[in-house]
Formats: sequence, C-alpha cells, structure tokens
Amino acid sequence: MSITSGVDCKADSVIACQQQEDQFTQTEKLSLSGMHCAACVQLIEFRVRQLPGIDLFKINAATHKADVVWQTEKNNIKNIISAIVHLGYGALPSTQSPDEFEKKENKLALWRLFIAGFAMMQIMMYAFPAYLVPVPQVDGDLTPDLDKLLKIASMLITVPVVGFSALPFFKAAWRDLHYRHIGMDVPVSLGILLTFFASVWATFRGGVVYYDSAIMFVFLLLAARLIERKVQKKTTTALRVLTQLVPVAAQKLINYPHSREVQALDATALQTGDLVLVAPGGQIPADGVVLEGHSECDEALMTGESRPVLKTVGDTVIAGAINTNGTLIIKALKVGMETHLSSLIGMMETAATEKPPIVLLADKHASRFLGIILLVALLTGLVWVYLAPDRALWIAISVIVVTCPCALSLATPGVMSAAIGLLAKNGVLIKNGKAIQTMAEATHFIFDKTGTLTVGKLRVVNQLLQREVVQAEGIAFVLASGSGHPAARAIADALAAQNENTSGMQVTDMHEVAGGGIEAQIDNHYYRLGSVDFALGLVLTSNAKNKEEFEIPPIMRDATVSVLADQDGVIMMFALADTLRVDAIETIKKLQERHKKILLLSGDRDEVVQGVARECGIADARADLSPADKFNIVQALQAQRAIVVVIGDGMNDGPALSLANVAVAMGQGAPISQTRSDVLLMSNRLSDLDFGFVVANKAFRLIRENLIWAIAYNLFAIPAAVIGWLEPWHAALGMSLSSLIVVLNALRLYLLPQPDYVVSENLN
Repeated sequence: MSITSGVDCKADSVIACQQQEDQFTQTEKLSLSGMHCAACVQLIEFRVRQLPGIDLFKINAATHKADVVWQTEKNNIKNIISAIVHLGYGALPSTQSPDEFEKKENKLALWRLFIAGFAMMQIMMYAFPAYLVPVPQVDGDLTPDLDKLLKIASMLITVPVVGFSALPFFKAAWRDLHYRHIGMDVPVSLGILLTFFASVWATFRGGVVYYDSAIMFVFLLLAARLIERKVQKKTTTALRVLTQLVPVAAQKLINYPHSREVQALDATALQTGDLVLVAPGGQIPADGVVLEGHSECDEALMTGESRPVLKTVGDTVIAGAINTNGTLIIKALKVGMETHLSSLIGMMETAATEKPPIVLLADKHASRFLGIILLVALLTGLVWVYLAPDRALWIAISVIVVTCPCALSLATPGVMSAAIGLLAKNGVLIKNGKAIQTMAEATHFIFDKTGTLTVGKLRVVNQLLQREVVQAEGIAFVLASGSGHPAARAIADALAAQNENTSGMQVTDMHEVAGGGIEAQIDNHYYRLGSVDFALGLVLTSNAKNKEEFEIPPIMRDATVSVLADQDGVIMMFALADTLRVDAIETIKKLQERHKKILLLSGDRDEVVQGVARECGIADARADLSPADKFNIVQALQAQRAIVVVIGDGMNDGPALSLANVAVAMGQGAPISQTRSDVLLMSNRLSDLDFGFVVANKAFRLIRENLIWAIAYNLFAIPAAVIGWLEPWHAALGMSLSSLIVVLNALRLYLLPQPDYVVSENLN
C-alpha cells in the first residue's frame, strides 16, 4: 500500500493549490474471488467506480487481482472491500491469500453439482413413464392418478435443486438487475424459474412438465462452470506463478564488513542501499549488485533463460531469482514495487486486462445481445399463443435458455491468458494485450542492427590517435561513461584501465543525442563522441578543411567507427566489432518463409550494414539513418496500409518504436526503447520473436474460431428454438456444450511445440 500527495504547485490560484494539498490518494492491490466470467468483472468495476473518491479501479480477469486508487478523505479500503463483498464476491488485500475463500466456494460448488446430479438421476426414473406414454389414458399403463403422483414427486425433487443448486444464478441475476446491468445470469435464472413454475402449474392444472429439463439445465451449467474454472486456472498458471515470485523475506546485514550479523525482516521493509545476505537456495529479495561471493542464479521465470547465470562481484541480480549454490552479499539498488520483477508483473497484469479489438467488439455487444434475445423470446411466445397455446411458454423458455451468450465472453479471456502466460514462460513479455492481434496480422518486420540482430556487446578492436590532445583518452572515457549505448560502453571498457582517475576534469552540459552520440563541455572546451557525421558537426566553419579531408582509414572500413572530435577536427577514432546473434539468421529465414517483409534499418555505415544484411539474407537494408529517417520509413509503410513490427534496443529506435503497430524491445536495451514497447524480449533471443509470432497467430486464430462458433451456434439455435424444434432440455444441453467447446478450444494453444533454444550469448 502506498500514499501519495496530490499536490500540484503549478495551480493557477493559491486556493486551488491549498485544496489539492488537502487531498491524498492511496493505492492498494486486492485479491478477488468468486468471479466466473466477463460479466462479473464488469459488474464489480461498475459498482466500485460508483463509490465516492475512487480515482481508479481496474480488474485483471486473468489473475483475479484489482488495482484501486482512492482519495483518503472520501473513502477507505474497508468500504471498498465491503462493496465488493456485498455483491457476493470475495475481496482481500493482495498480501492476504484468498485460498481459504476459494476452497470454501469450491466445496460449496461441488455440493451444488452433486445435488443437481443426484436429483437428475432420480427424476429421470419418474419422467420415463411419461415419455413412453405422452398422453395418459384411463385404460392405459399410466393412470391420471399415477401420472400426477409422479409429477408431484418430480416437483419435490426439483425444489432443492432450484432452492440450493441454482441459488448462485438467482443471486447474480438479482444483483445485475439491481444495478441495471443485464448479465448472462439474467436469462439463465429466467429460464430456470419459468421452467419450474410453469411445470408446477401443469402439475396441478394438467399438461406437460419439464422438471427434468430444469434440473438438467442447472446440472450442465454448474458442470460447465466448474470445468471453466479449472481450465482458466490452467491457462493462467504462468501468470499466477510469476505473481507468487515476489520475495517475502530478507536477511539484512548489520555492521558489515566488521561482522555478518543478520536481521530477518520482510522484503518490503528493505531500503535502497541496504546490504543483504542471500544463502544458497535462497531468493534474492531486491534488485542489486553483488559485493561479495560467487554463485549461479536461476532467472528462468523472469528472463526465460533456461540455464543458471553466473554471478560474481560487480554483476547485477534481480529480485525473485533463486541463488542456486554459493553465498552472495548484495547491495539493494531497487526495492519493493520498484524492482524489475514488480514492474514485469505489473506490465503482464495490464496486458492480460487489455483485449484485442475483435474481442472488445464482442464484449461491447454482449449485453445488447441479451436484451434483444429477451425481446425475441417475448415476441416468440406471443406468436405461439395463437399457433399452439400449450407450447408457447416452453418455446419462449427454449429461446431464452439456448442463446445465453457465454461463448462470446468466456473463452476469449482464456485464450489471452494462455497466450500471455505461455510467452512469459519463454521470455517474451507482452506489455500490451492488443499486440496479440496486431502481431498476428503483421506484414513488415523492421530490425535495428546493433544490439538487435547483433549481440550488442561491441568491443574496440582498433583505436587511432589522429592528432595530439592532452588527455585525449581521458576525454573519450568521460564521454563514453556518460552513455548507455553499446558502442559507448565498449569504448569506456577499453579505456577504463588507463583512465580511472578523471576526477580533476570539469564536466558540464553533458547530453546525449539520439542516433548521434554524446556531447559535453570538458574544461571549458566542447567535445563530441559518436558517429562520424555527428562528431564532425562540431567542427567550426574555419576548420572546414579538416572536415572535408577526413576519411576513414582502410583498416577500419569494415568495422563500426566512433569518432572523438572537437571544434578543430577529429582527435581519435575507435573501430568496434560486433557479432551476429546465433539465432538471427534462422529467425529471419522463418519470418521470410511466412511471407513477411524484412527490413534492416541502421544508423551505422553502409559497408557494415550491408555485411550484416548479406549474412542474414535481408534484401532491403538501409544505412546512415537518423531516428527521424527511421520514423519516416515506418510512417511511409503504414501509409501503404502495412502493419509494421519494429524490433530495436537503442535510444535512436525510440521514435520508430513509438510509431510502430507493434514495438518490440530487447531485454538488455535502452530504457527508452523498453518504455515505448508493446513486447519485451526478456530472454534477448530472436528465436523467441518468431515463437511469439507463432503464439500470437495461433491465439488470434483461436479467438476468431471461438467467436465464429458462438455466432454460428446462435444463428442456428435461435431459429430452431423459435420454430419449436428444441425442447428446453435440448436448449440447456446446447448452451452448456457451446460454452464448454470454446473454453476447451483455448487449451489447443498448449499443443504448440516449444522452441528448442540455441545457446544464448552471455551478456553479463
């Protein structure tokens, strides 16, 4: 739980500012239980958002968690939880497990199912004679007295089913009507009650009864929902496992290095800068850096890396990882909700709540569809009153029961949760749920070079001093140390040993230019380090000759070149080499086999870019591009109705990523590329990009199949019920099987073959 002030000192008036100072907002994550479909989510969100002071309330249907933000002066967490519980659902702070409530609900659900199933078997014995002799005669096998006795016995058996087993449907329907919301339980309850009371009327007044249909309807619906819950739990396994990874305990070191006395405390109580002891087999409680020790850490559930990763002094570790063998002492850099794991979980939960446009369209019309069906059932009943009065009510009931639109809203969340969880398990984090549909429809894949097709672990293979400048290497080291770009990191690493003491330099006005390099004023003199064009852009007009005569030496022409320059011209040159990712060629080949257009866009020189393109088999490769150039290329493709996926890792990819239909960032990339991405390759494996495309394509196909099946079923079932071909029990069976089919169809996603991982590059 966190409290933040709503103060905005930029308010136009003192009064407004004072009013804002009096307001505080509080945030909490709740664990919900008892939800079984999209209508439950809509109802809870609708009710809570009506409460005073609620700024935000959003439910993740996959993990059954809810984020709530409220103004403390107007509301409190007790009232919010009470409002949810009053609706008939369970709600607890996320720190408390809802397992006990769920166990109780599951036990009660099994009892409801058992009673309905037992009653269904018993009532069939009483209904069987009536089916053999539909019109009892005085001299027949079934006398009127015996017929009435069997009907009364059937009625008595039906009472506990209607009064106990079907109670959840009635409560939910009453709740929906109370809040003026037509959910799926409204037609279900209407069908059960009409069937029961019409049968009671026929029992004493004469006519055909359908107690068996009412009980069968309840039994099938309870069974379908029980199976749906089991299936949903399976589809969200990966998401739930990830949310349970948040560290709960830590061992804080006291008076280190003089002693190794530890204090056991909750992981959420850690603060930035604390020193933590992690024993073998223990869970790392915070993002940090190793100060002492040597071990391997299992980061599989966070990064998709199947093998333990070696960690030594100076290496970074992430919260939630398991320390497999040696003892580590780490310094906490990010704690609590700021850790990599917490942000990853938050992004996944957000993605699971977002739906593809095709699903939003179905959800939008689901409630309207229910209203239309009730109207159709009423009109059908009125028409049949004139055609066959004794069948009018049963046909109207059949129309109501057969068209319950469970299939429209139950199965698609299952597919989305299964897809997001399956991808997360393989190191692909979906940050935007809409990316599933868009990636499935993608036509063009645009790759950056450095850090994307290549490992991004550049190394300086050659350096050349162009002219004598005092502390030239030190200046280059200071500039390179101020950037996170792979080329800058390589230069800084190469110069670190000889230039550790640069504290005497006065550095001001340091800033990075996307796609160019880094510039700063050092000892009152401006310098640039970066691409040739960027660095030479600092050369004064009076020294234009130096700029015009500059040429890259032949020994460096096949490498990536970074230049250090000042206003007088080039000072130093660095030749950097990179290696192609081991799965780059295979990934490009697979995408091309699926008839996707592949482009390579890079800010590097043409010779280097074309060399990489030839290795990967990319025909369309463009070099010497600025961030604006990449942006314009993406824009031009989209103007031609192309659906573009951009894969990048650097700061210069930010504009193109922000414009792309689907933005994919590498896990080790620059923060700006990650924040603007829809998909994050935590594993840094390009093969996972292809696997992500396969999963997205399959998931979108399953969603379309489910929606087509639901629509086709209703197109057949509604006319059949209106014409009178379906009895109520037929309708009950059809509705339950329809929902069950689309839910089970979602599990086909798990039949996809898992990728065979190649040995990944060690980026630590």
